[in-house]
Amino acid sequence: MRNRLHIILLAALLAVWTPAFSQNKKKLESDRARLQKDIELLNRKLAENSKSSEKALSTLTLVRSKIAKREALISRCDQSLRMLDDSIASCEGEIKLLQARYDTLSKYYARLVNASYKNRDGRMWYMYVLSSESIGQAYRRLGYFRSLSGQMNRQAQKIAEASATLEAEKLRLSALRAEADSLRRGVVQERSRLRDEEAEAARISSRLKSDRKTYQKQLQEKNRQIEALNKKIAKLVSGAGKASARSTSKGKSVTTAVDTKLSNEFASNKGRLPWPVDGVVTERFGKHFHPIYENVQLPQNNGVTLTVKRGASAHAVFNGTVTQVFVLPGYNQCLLVSHGAYYTLYTKLKTVTVKSGDKVTTGQVLGVVDTIGGEDLFHFELWKDSNPQNPEDWLR
Repeated sequence: MRNRLHIILLAALLAVWTPAFSQNKKKLESDRARLQKDIELLNRKLAENSKSSEKALSTLTLVRSKIAKREALISRCDQSLRMLDDSIASCEGEIKLLQARYDTLSKYYARLVNASYKNRDGRMWYMYVLSSESIGQAYRRLGYFRSLSGQMNRQAQKIAEASATLEAEKLRLSALRAEADSLRRGVVQERSRLRDEEAEAARISSRLKSDRKTYQKQLQEKNRQIEALNKKIAKLVSGAGKASARSTSKGKSVTTAVDTKLSNEFASNKGRLPWPVDGVVTERFGKHFHPIYENVQLPQNNGVTLTVKRGASAHAVFNGTVTQVFVLPGYNQCLLVSHGAYYTLYTKLKTVTVKSGDKVTTGQVLGVVDTIGGEDLFHFELWKDSNPQNPEDWLR
């Protein structure tokens, strides 16, 4: 009775736990696959950079990005291992209960076989029935023999089912253990790669520090480009905001109904907008210090920069209207798209497939990312009125 209760409780727990385990496992596997893909892209870019001694700072950025991805990958692997260990423990418990049930069924079946053996002579069965004192007693005795036969058949079926379930669970346990062992070996390899990458980052940092003058000139030029872009976008966004309003008879400016609707639709998709390109974020939003000279603060990064495949296409993240297409040093062709009170900026493009005033739709190709100075980088910004937003809060 106790074993039966344990099995019922275990089945109830598995009914709730198994779907959640499956869902979490798929999510972790998806995360691991994405991180592996990002690491492969960074490895390709590092291989390209190795041909140029002038890209030490870019190489350091890529290596550090890869270290972050590797750490995230190891974290996901550790989570997967914990889930697998929990699943293995649960499976072992289930096998133990199933084995107990199988043993109980087998013992009961043995008793039935023993009873049947004692009454194995068919003539004894007939004599036992015919010697009944009444018709009712004869029916009851006949029913007993029929019941005994039926119980034996049903018990044999239960034993067969329990045996099949037990074997299936043993196979599942074996598969779980093999998967866990494989994942553990993978984690060991990832940790070894991580140590190598950290050592590589340290070597590059040391080399950069020894040639401060060269890299300070590069930094100053990059800072000028960033400041020029920030000023340009602030001016464009401010001008676009004024142009999108219309004057009333009382001299007040109001936003058009179309702009309001588009703004609301854009805002309602926060966290669900598609990424404009497929790549790895290597420079994040906000204020940062120089990766080597830690007392040097860099200009405000109003967006995110992604490392992408050569010739990657840039896509619109939402329906809108192209406000302007322009060119800036270090960013090549750029375009600004308005979405009511929101704006998205796409830069470092080699070719642009739209022009000012064009309507664009979500996912539409806007251009192809350029290779500038041997690097395949795409810079993206998202603004609300004249306030830059962190794109990673908006993109899924």
